[in-house]
Amino acid sequence: MMDFAFRIMDSLIACLTINLSWDLVMDVYWFLFFIEFPRYYMFDIIAAINYGVTWKSRRNKQAVARRMLYMEKPLVTILAPGKNEGHNIYKLVKSLREQTYRNFEIIIIDDGSDDATPQICADLKKAGFIDMFFRMHDRCGKAGAANYGVLHASGKYIVHLDADSSLDRDAIEKILLPFYYDRNIKGVGGCVKVRNANDSLCTAMQAQEYLRTIQVGRMVTDMLGIYHIISGAFGAFETEAIRQVGCWDIGPGLDGDITQKLRKAGYKVKFVPEAICMTSVPKTWSALFRQRKRWAKSLIRFRVRKHRDILWAGRNFSFSNMFSNMESIVFDSLLNYVWLFYVINLIVGNTSRLLEIIIMGWLIRLLFSLSTFIVIQCVSERSREERLLGCYLPLHTFYMGYFLRIARLVGHTQELFFYSSYKDSWNPGKVSMVARTEGL
Repeated sequence: MMDFAFRIMDSLIACLTINLSWDLVMDVYWFLFFIEFPRYYMFDIIAAINYGVTWKSRRNKQAVARRMLYMEKPLVTILAPGKNEGHNIYKLVKSLREQTYRNFEIIIIDDGSDDATPQICADLKKAGFIDMFFRMHDRCGKAGAANYGVLHASGKYIVHLDADSSLDRDAIEKILLPFYYDRNIKGVGGCVKVRNANDSLCTAMQAQEYLRTIQVGRMVTDMLGIYHIISGAFGAFETEAIRQVGCWDIGPGLDGDITQKLRKAGYKVKFVPEAICMTSVPKTWSALFRQRKRWAKSLIRFRVRKHRDILWAGRNFSFSNMFSNMESIVFDSLLNYVWLFYVINLIVGNTSRLLEIIIMGWLIRLLFSLSTFIVIQCVSERSREERLLGCYLPLHTFYMGYFLRIARLVGHTQELFFYSSYKDSWNPGKVSMVARTEGL
């Protein structure tokens, strides 16, 4: 079947290149070859090779760190803030009770829910499944809820989870190991994957995206020393360090913000692709579009405005921090506007052969996406389960290249000119008003 598909693809390319010379191909697809390929495809392959080459040294390092972890056996605080997550809490707690590392306390913070969360958590606490439960009667936002939990945390380390997360059995153990690689590592990100991939086409595309942008993409940024976002769905922090930097500031975008604050304080952050967390993602395109607009706004709000001080020499300057921030701003924002003008120019200047150009571009991206999917299969711990996601590769260009890019463009533009993140219902209005006044 695969050979048949490749023969069809070769035939299509042969037909198309009759009218598209090599010079014209390079002229038309320069954005793909010179911008997208080096950043989003070539480095994926390099990271996978590096992951394979270093497996033995990495295994030995993990073995030493595991011995140190179990010799010390520190108390860990597991923190899960959320609103209206009553239907997910038991699944989270169940996965925590099955962990290989067991010396932890569980704190659940209910951020003003109007579902059955208080009753469910009260029952879980009475049964001894959770250690502490706090209810914020006036909603204060995810950051405020998490910070309230930090006040009551007794653990040496804090593991922050989304309330709709569930973990692999060894996830807590694995996310703690980097703290024993280097005492200057104060934040560690786990690998987040999609639990509800089979719910709809929308969730299946996100499952494929998460494999590429989180499992492989963050391996790349970690390898380059520019890892810049510890996911709120599954991240670990040294408690003393997170208190020192002032905990979480008001979001959206609080995941990247807390990571940047740790980096600015001179600490190291690490990504662990083997520490797996499963989460639920939006099931509809409209909900996904709203989510990605919110994420896009956070890039402008935090990286362009709040943390712009690390873009030039000063008190908080370091080359790796500057490069980390610039890489995110350039590739996730600035080049999206370049892409918009590129597409407009492509359409205006090639009306007579536009269909050929679209088909050829799709074929090239399909080949690139196939190479990345092979990389994913090489590094994933559950490659057999995820293999079926390969059937969605023909749609990858339209999802990543158009849908998500347009969502980011809209979000960036709204935030650049209208500061619209402060009007987002994701945070309570009164909290966002204070955040804007304080420049958060």
